[in-house]
This record gives sequence, structure tokens and C-alpha cells, in this order.
Amino acid sequence: MGKVTGFMEFKRLSEANLPVPERVKNYKEFVLHLTDDQAKQQGARCMDCGIPFCTTGCPINNIIPDWNDLVYHQDWRSAIDVLHSTNNFPEFTGRICPAPCEAACTLNINDDAVGIKSIEHAIIDKAWENDWVKPQVNPNKTGKKVAVVGSGPAGLAAAQQLARAGHSVVVLEKNSRIGGLLRYGIPDFKMEKSHIDRRMAQMQAEGVEFRVNQHVGETVKADDVLAEFDAVVLAAGAEQPRDLPVTGRELDGVHFAMDFLTPQNKVVAGDVIPDQIKATGKHVVVIGGGDTGSDCVGTSNRHGALSIAQFELMPQPPEKENKELVWPNWPLKLRTSSSHEEGANRDWSVTTKELIGENGKVVALKAARVEWKDGKMSEVPGSEFTMPADLVFLAMGFVSPVQKLLEVFGVEKDQRGNAKATTDGEGCYKTSKEKVFAAGDVRRGQSLVVWAIREGRQAARAVDEFLMGSSVLPR
Repeated sequence: MGKVTGFMEFKRLSEANLPVPERVKNYKEFVLHLTDDQAKQQGARCMDCGIPFCTTGCPINNIIPDWNDLVYHQDWRSAIDVLHSTNNFPEFTGRICPAPCEAACTLNINDDAVGIKSIEHAIIDKAWENDWVKPQVNPNKTGKKVAVVGSGPAGLAAAQQLARAGHSVVVLEKNSRIGGLLRYGIPDFKMEKSHIDRRMAQMQAEGVEFRVNQHVGETVKADDVLAEFDAVVLAAGAEQPRDLPVTGRELDGVHFAMDFLTPQNKVVAGDVIPDQIKATGKHVVVIGGGDTGSDCVGTSNRHGALSIAQFELMPQPPEKENKELVWPNWPLKLRTSSSHEEGANRDWSVTTKELIGENGKVVALKAARVEWKDGKMSEVPGSEFTMPADLVFLAMGFVSPVQKLLEVFGVEKDQRGNAKATTDGEGCYKTSKEKVFAAGDVRRGQSLVVWAIREGRQAARAVDEFLMGSSVLPR
């Protein structure tokens, strides 16, 4: 550890944000990473705690105490090497990961956790600024070809690891740009897409080939992919959204969240979207209290919505968790995003009963209060209310991968409709179809970017073992 008494001397220092009135005028990132001195002070707070629960709290097992110590000593070059040893894309996780590592921080038992995510953000930004992120080219080629279907975080991580093992890797993406939901789902104000472009350039230098407009199962036959490649990794995410079966669902103005978020990202990238959904001057209702709903709030604020309401079916979480009960696990507690800070009326324990329309267009939403007891929900009598709604966004999560992709490959599914593939024992990440593997949300269901990176890395090792009999890639 760096400073023995650092955790007693220094308080947690959060990253600064640009003021709300300034940042809602555009789609640029507004979180300012720590200065060198601020990062050094945060690194000094890392305790010599014996068992670093932060490392096990992190799905990719980042070696957090080591790079905290290196930042404290201002050895940034070594810090990025340690960070990259477990995480292919810290510029993604340093911006959009909810940081389960911080929940597991030993200091978090009775104090504020070390600002691990902010230190990670500072390390990778400094590495890019100083041109320390270089291609890692393996001169020893295996002669094996691997296709990765999907270019989200799981697919990109798998592709990069497999290329570094010496395989010829081709990433097949159905859209016109690489990145999956990193590109088309996460708003630019949370993560600008230049970060993806930089990694693509690095990966291309390492030998990865990117093929866009390749919709496997639609414009590309699965049999052709199987014939061309020695192994296939399915990493297409979980893109089937949860629907809302209520009266009025068919009305104009009722949309899945991605039908709103994706076109906006394309517009920021320079595309022209003739029928883009705009929240300007409208009453917006977002159904679903998670990250996707929050992204709808932030985007609606930037459009200039007249009002924004966000409903969640579950009860309002406590403002603070009972650390004695939940530490080091991820706690259930009230989380307020930067988009919420920009303006939204949030409400909990609300169920949508009906969407009311005029001339085929939604104009109002009828809802009611609910009570939860012993895990069961019941409507509160007499609690119905109606509110104006010109746009209703369904942001209630994703239930499974698109089923056709799994069907065209003949992959067995689990009970939730995901690709069935274990992560334990021999043949992990392998599906029921010979030489076809699955990783990320397509296998585990909707999850975090950091989990997708972990699965992509581990699936790459499994593929390498399948092709070569053993693997040089880390576990």
C-alpha cells in the first residue's frame, strides 16, 4: 500500500460534473476525470486490508490494490499495464460500470469506499493521452479462423483475446458500425463513441477483421459461417425487450426504449434519421427504473421535453443500505443517476393499467399504486390516476437474445431462452452445436458491460483450448 494512514486522512473525492444547464445542451461527456494529485490522494485511501474484497467484487477480478498503489506513487505506466492485464476496455468500464468493486471495498464497511472507478477512469485516459495503448501483435499465427457474431463488449473482448492468441478473427456485426449496444444503446453523454473507434483501430492492427452489415440469420447464412470458420462465438447480446401487455399498447407514441435511444446515437454520429422520435415539447413517461430508463430521461431532457415522469413497479429502495447485512455484496439501495439530476419526476410501486389514445395516438396514461407483501403485488384500492403522455417509453429490461439467431445455429436454449452453455468444467462456454460457443448476454441474459467483458475473455480461452488443445490466454 502507498500511505499507511491514507484511509484515515483523506475522504472520498468524487469526479466533478459540468453544470446541468451546460451539459444538457449537447451530447458530449460531462464527467471530468480526476487530476493527478486527486487520483494520488484517492489511491492513498486504499487500505492494506489483507483480503481485497474489491477484486472478487469485480467480475473481471481487476487487481485493484496494485494499481491504486501505483497511482499513489504516480507510476501511471505500470498502472495501465496492471489494469490491462484483466480488462481489455477500461475506458468503457471506467465510464459506465456501476462499480460493484466499490460496494465490496473493505473501507466501505463503515466509511465511504475508495473511488476505484474514478481512478480507473484516470489511468486509461492518461494512457491514451500518452500513447501508451499499443497493438499487441502475435507474430505466430495458428492458421485457425474464428468468427465472432456481435460486436458488443463480449464480442470485442473475445475477438481481441483470440487475435492475441494468434488466430485469424472476423467480427460479424449486423449494423453499419461496430460496437453493439455500446454504440447504439448507451448515449454519447455517458460514453462518446470515439472510445470504441480507438479500440477498433488497435484491434485491426492486431489482425481483427470487422465486417459490418452482416446480419447472421438474415443476410448471412449460419451454415456459411460454420463452413468458413473453425469456431464461432455467439456474442450478440440480449436484445429482445420486455413488452407491456396493456390496452393501448398499439398506439402511436408508445415505443421500446431502444427505438428512441438508437436513432439519437445515429444522429450524433452524423446519420440522417427522417422519422426520428423527438421528445421536444412533449409529456414523456418512462416505464422502468433501470439504466435504460435513465438514458431515456437524459435524452428527453436534451430534446427539451415538456415534462418527464419515470415509473417503477417495485417499491422505492432505501436511501442507504444496511452494510452489516449486505457487505461485500451489491446492495439494493436508491440510486440517482446524472440524468435524474437533470430533471425527472420519479415514482415507485406504480403499475400501468391502460394507455389512452385519441385518433390513434397516445395522449394519457392510466396507472395505479401497488403494495408489495411477501413478494406478492396487490393494487391499492382507489389509487388510480391519469396523467398526460405524448410519448411512452418501455424500458423494462430485456428478456432474452433474439431467438432466430440461436435457432439458425441449432443451439439449445435454457429455460429463459438464452444460449445454453456452462462456465464450469471441460468445454465451458460451448453450446450444444459443435464448434459454436456463446458468451455475454446471449448466454447469461441481460447484465453489465463488465460481465460481458469477463465472459468474452473466458470464452476466448475456451475457444483457444478447443482449437489448440491448451491455451496461452489468462483465465
